[in-house]
Amino acid sequence: MNLHLDDTITALATVPAPGGRAIVRLSGPDVLAVATAVFTSSQPSASMRRCLATGAVRLPGIEAPLPADLYLWPAPQSYTGQHVAELHTLSSPPLLEVLIAALLKAGARAAQPGEFTMRAFLAGKLDLTRAEAVLGVIEAGSRAELKQALGQLAGGLARQLHELRDDLLNLLADVEAGLDFSDEDISFVGQEDLLKRLGKGMAQLTLLGRQLEQRSVNSDVFRVVLAGRPNAGKSSLFNALAGATALVSPQPGTTRDYLVHRLTFAGLPPVELIDTPGWQPGGDAIESQAQSLGREQTERADLVLLCLEAGLELLPTEETLLRQTDPPVMPVSTQCDKRGPSRHAATWLMTSAVTGRGLSQLKAAIADRLRRRTQPALAPSLSRCRHHVATCLAHLRRAHHIVLFSDPPELLALEVRGALDQLGEMVGAVYTDDLLDRVFSRFCIGK
Repeated sequence: MNLHLDDTITALATVPAPGGRAIVRLSGPDVLAVATAVFTSSQPSASMRRCLATGAVRLPGIEAPLPADLYLWPAPQSYTGQHVAELHTLSSPPLLEVLIAALLKAGARAAQPGEFTMRAFLAGKLDLTRAEAVLGVIEAGSRAELKQALGQLAGGLARQLHELRDDLLNLLADVEAGLDFSDEDISFVGQEDLLKRLGKGMAQLTLLGRQLEQRSVNSDVFRVVLAGRPNAGKSSLFNALAGATALVSPQPGTTRDYLVHRLTFAGLPPVELIDTPGWQPGGDAIESQAQSLGREQTERADLVLLCLEAGLELLPTEETLLRQTDPPVMPVSTQCDKRGPSRHAATWLMTSAVTGRGLSQLKAAIADRLRRRTQPALAPSLSRCRHHVATCLAHLRRAHHIVLFSDPPELLALEVRGALDQLGEMVGAVYTDDLLDRVFSRFCIGK
């Protein structure tokens, strides 16, 4: 990764799609000069100071000015620790391309993936665990993943690591002070105190290791709900996937309650497959209750299989459901042995519970969703930390053994330094270019 920190960099920080607001971000020593090369306002800023200016962006080849706001954050009170500016304007991809080209012509350089967050890390604004949490927030695929990433971004993991590192630095200082005065029979720390402090460090690392293991895999059961109209073939598909015996009938409303069966995929956590009643206006109290339970299961799902009989067209309610993202919806065309494909068939998974068509593909799609959910957004960060925690713990155990059997204190100092190196790599106090490349290359541009 290019580490030229004196460059002024720029990138689009929002999704490149039509919308009401787009943010173009800049960071570096010349952000004010670069931004004001395209931005004009009735409140011009001659110096870099924290402010918001309302004005317009004038772009080459575009006759009308583009309404925009300019936000300025002077160094070091900014995300990157450098001067930072943001241009907020309408999100029109062609206009944004012209805007960024104008900023590049004015002296900025195109930012690389993760370069804004990397500058924040190098400036000491974030440690490495928090930098990885930024990526976790961006890539979070569920509320649970987002909550976990926000907790790490707030310092939930880093705080424990920094406290332990401070304790070990103080311990190493005491040990090395004793080495400096070894000829004068001066003791700066006794054996009992050393054992107690090393034991405390091992206990903290053991607890941290358990926390990382718990975070690395989602423990909740993955819930897959079959939903759709009456007679959409949900129960037949449920039976075919689960090998169960849900009652199947051409009579609408045969399924009055939701049915649950647990599926297993090799090497993955279990899946709860749930068959729900077909959507229809609630009649008697029992039917109303069945519809209510079905809606509740759909809302609690991790994945919804929207079932529609082949040859039928979508209803407005089904089109609305397909647009939702939480929980995600997978469209499935059922009973393909009876009817020809619908207009939407190209984008739907075609299945038949009678012939078995598409069932293996549907199982593979469910397993893929489960696999992605099992590996949360913070999995690379947690995996890296688990490795360092295990190695650090090994160093402290050897240090404890050295103290217990009164081995030379030089060996003790060596093991404590090894533990400190591992903690330093976790929080980024010790790092290599290769480590930074592995962490920040996974970021998107503009973050």
